[in-house]
Amino acid sequence: MRRISKSFGPSRVLREVDFQLKAGEIHALMGENGAGKSTLMKIASGLIQDFEGQILVGAQAVYLTSPRDATRAGIAMIHQELSLVPELQVDENIFLGQEKLHSLFFVDRRSQVRAAGEVLKTLDFHGPLQLPVSKLRVGEQQLVEIAKALVSKARILIMDEATSALSINETERLFQVIRRLAAEGVAVVYISHRMEEVAELAHTVTVLRDGRHIGTVPAKEANRKELIRMMVGREIQEMLAEDKDATTAAKPMLEVRNLSLEHPSPTPNRPMLVQDVNFVVGAGEVFGLGGLLGAGRTEILQILYGLHPGTSDGQILIEGTPVQVLSPLQAKAQGLALVTEDRKRDGLVLGAGIDRNIALPVMRELTHLGIVLPGREKALAQSMLRKLNIHARDIQQTTGSLSGGNQQKVVVAKCLVTKPKVFLLDEPTRGIDVGAKAEIYRLIRDLADQGLAIVLVSSELPELMLLSDRILVLREGQPTALLDRTEFSQEAILEYASPGGAIQPGFLKLEATR
Repeated sequence: MRRISKSFGPSRVLREVDFQLKAGEIHALMGENGAGKSTLMKIASGLIQDFEGQILVGAQAVYLTSPRDATRAGIAMIHQELSLVPELQVDENIFLGQEKLHSLFFVDRRSQVRAAGEVLKTLDFHGPLQLPVSKLRVGEQQLVEIAKALVSKARILIMDEATSALSINETERLFQVIRRLAAEGVAVVYISHRMEEVAELAHTVTVLRDGRHIGTVPAKEANRKELIRMMVGREIQEMLAEDKDATTAAKPMLEVRNLSLEHPSPTPNRPMLVQDVNFVVGAGEVFGLGGLLGAGRTEILQILYGLHPGTSDGQILIEGTPVQVLSPLQAKAQGLALVTEDRKRDGLVLGAGIDRNIALPVMRELTHLGIVLPGREKALAQSMLRKLNIHARDIQQTTGSLSGGNQQKVVVAKCLVTKPKVFLLDEPTRGIDVGAKAEIYRLIRDLADQGLAIVLVSSELPELMLLSDRILVLREGQPTALLDRTEFSQEAILEYASPGGAIQPGFLKLEATR
């Protein structure tokens, strides 16, 4: 890609960017949200046609007027925001636009299901293929998205935050697939904010900042501190969790007893999605839930927030008092707030302004005789923008046009206006850059310092260990260990989380106690 420039209205998002990719190379593309990474790769994949500059594939100039042109040129892109059709089945999504036909007009479903199964087997996906993808978890949908790109037999594969919803085991399996493809001569562009992934996987690293090419270096020479400086234009002193025992003296804020959730399709090995989970979270404590994808972490937060009435069981106590939580409305009334795993689908109204999104949970307090009072809504939004350092043109800017980090701050703001006692955080830094992550980390610690009880789910083990005071490890819906800060290590968490792994002596009967 030579001297690529692109503007959206008056906003210049790419400025004469050069990018070179070699056959068999895994080339990491890094930068903060808004640096131009995704725009550059959308140009390379035919999604954006109006730009300045030139694209060459195999030394031949190509003119990409659509994603289909890119496919013909051997280019496939896996997007950060999934581009699947929720109503279509798994195999139909994988072969969408390239269906297997047994005559001119009829799809050969049997051949298509078989071929889809073969490619998904390489990703260790064992779910049903004739199921709408809307029924799959986010991590499983990401694997379907990857399979969709692989069946096109692309020679250039662009992966935009491909592991953002995957567990550690699934990420490692994906890395094995990427390395195998590179060994076969496929060129891979790997967009990621996770530096540990880049260090493990990439051959080369290119950094963009403010739409400019800052530098390209061999991955083995890429120093973490230097990469951060290149991305943000300054050094960031990464926040270190305080080495303290915050839980022994803190009063209990949240107590969970014998929490369980029915499995929609029970098996002898997994009769329940969540079974006999017990824990206590003190005021000012960050309590982590660790485990692999499907371990039940998200479901525990959903139960606490009243999203599974009728199929869940157990007792919830807030400040020592038993409470009934059968709906999100009851959860909010009891002082619980939830930051969902998928902010775009479950956390925000993307077409609405920042002010309206922040005001939604407390709309009754901002109305008189059923009419919203604009002055109150504006004052509330402006106060949260200042408090959380949300970067926006104004409070009426649509949330869908914000960067991932600022969108996440709006979700947090929505929760804070309800004045919660217990904050439930599900993958709070998914898909945001290193600078925004540091801000979210500081915010979590600040909220804990203010006395909130925080329950944190994160698939990034370094992040989980950095922020948590204690970690409850889950395996297939059941607790296997409760670790204090002195016991934290990635190896220990994975041992307790993996099937067939160890169980702490106190959990032999799967009873989590303090």
